[in-house]
Amino acid sequence: MPTETQKETWLTLARQQTSQTGYAIQIPQTVVIADRNPTVQRACVVVARPDTPEWTIIGCTRISTGTIGRKHHYITPVGIFTNTADRLGYRAQGTKNENGIMGNGTKGMRVWDFGWRVAEKGWLPSREQGPIRLEMHATDPVFLERQLGHMASAGCIRIPAALNIYIDRNGLLDAEYERKAATDRRFQALLRTDRTPSILAGTAVIVVDSAPPPQQVTTAQNQSPNLVSAKLPNSPIH
Repeated sequence: MPTETQKETWLTLARQQTSQTGYAIQIPQTVVIADRNPTVQRACVVVARPDTPEWTIIGCTRISTGTIGRKHHYITPVGIFTNTADRLGYRAQGTKNENGIMGNGTKGMRVWDFGWRVAEKGWLPSREQGPIRLEMHATDPVFLERQLGHMASAGCIRIPAALNIYIDRNGLLDAEYERKAATDRRFQALLRTDRTPSILAGTAVIVVDSAPPPQQVTTAQNQSPNLVSAKLPNSPIH
């Protein structure tokens, strides 16, 4: 289990992001906090509340963010990324690439699209920046899901299938999509027919980095913390 100190660090960093960006938490809502720290690589589902630091972590699990040292692999940017009705996400087709990998997971897995973002090129020592299409999605259940917990993606946020389904079925990031679906059949067609939209639905994924500044890095920080993913309620995450 994450320690109380680790949990408080994630919440503090996420609240700092809302303050710095001006993203307003006006009503209680669900957010996803993703820590890109190479030694952590965890995401938490959190209930954020306005005008109070008392945010509640529902559960945490392993993820993979952008890696370094591989060409065309970007470092996942820090910031607040929202699932707005300005963009229509999609669902995985379940097709395999030339290596037999289902990059977005099995057919029907949700892909949340956060639009074009600027990110550091992880394969360049200069960390030159460039545009990436930032998404959050599942991954290949046979070859890649077992590797979650380590940096591996080309810049997107990879999550377990169980978390993908949990967020999708409860509409935890679909507050704007639900409103849009009332008048736009495209959004209605994307949302699950068996969903039960949460009254706490929000829109935001908050990417943070709990790693210390480079000048403070010591041998201890190069060791992976012993974290065990917390189970989400009514979810098969483990």
